[in-house]
Amino acid sequence: MKKTIAIIGCGNLGSAIAKGILEKSSDKYNVIATRNKVELLTPLQALGVEVSNNNIDAVAKSEIILLAVKPYLVATILNEIKNVLNPAKVLVSLATGITIADMKLILGDTIPVLRAMPNTATGVGESLTCLCSADSNSEKRIGEVKNLFDLIGESIVIREDLMDGATVLGACGIAYVMRFIRAMVQGGIEIGFDAATASKIANQTVKGAAQLLILGQTHPEQEIDKVTTPRGCTIVGLNEMEHQGFSSSLIKGIITSYKKIENTK
Repeated sequence: MKKTIAIIGCGNLGSAIAKGILEKSSDKYNVIATRNKVELLTPLQALGVEVSNNNIDAVAKSEIILLAVKPYLVATILNEIKNVLNPAKVLVSLATGITIADMKLILGDTIPVLRAMPNTATGVGESLTCLCSADSNSEKRIGEVKNLFDLIGESIVIREDLMDGATVLGACGIAYVMRFIRAMVQGGIEIGFDAATASKIANQTVKGAAQLLILGQTHPEQEIDKVTTPRGCTIVGLNEMEHQGFSSSLIKGIITSYKKIENTK
């Protein structure tokens, strides 16, 4: 029997999750997507998603509820749907900075509540999703939720106090990597490639580099050592990047993003 998933506040991330789930496991799940401007969900409707602007009805029909709204809307939505939640359902919040304790102040202790932080690579089945729970009631459901997110990439279970860091490294990290790829493309154009060719080279190079680390279970420096040769062009390029603050600027950006989350609590 199919389970039904409600994605409440289905924007870019929610849409990517819906597409990923249906592409991988439409035989196991039905998906209901809600947002105020329901006409924006028409592309999902064409894929078989039930679309609606009625959050209460969507939650009432579902076993798994993914809360994909902005953090400042979480309390409002929880108060709206709490009367149709029950211990047989599981609520999974994707909102940055809103703790399980914050949500339980509204919902009480009987509703299983988890947090998840995927990224927009869900749409191509390559997300890394971090999951956490905070009590035994929720821990009983984490395997079920992990199986769901494993359909759209990989998922890991972490402590809740690491969730803000997971947001920065995993979700914001998509943008950091995109900016790096953009810079590679711009550099490629400057040395003679057209934009399309430079993009193809940069994209595949980044994909290949990631696969070397994932499949080989190696450290980046080990792979760097295989490419650099004495007096070669690679080492002089790497050294110039470091002289210009490449690694330090990336680390500072990660820390700045993290502080932004912490300061908004």
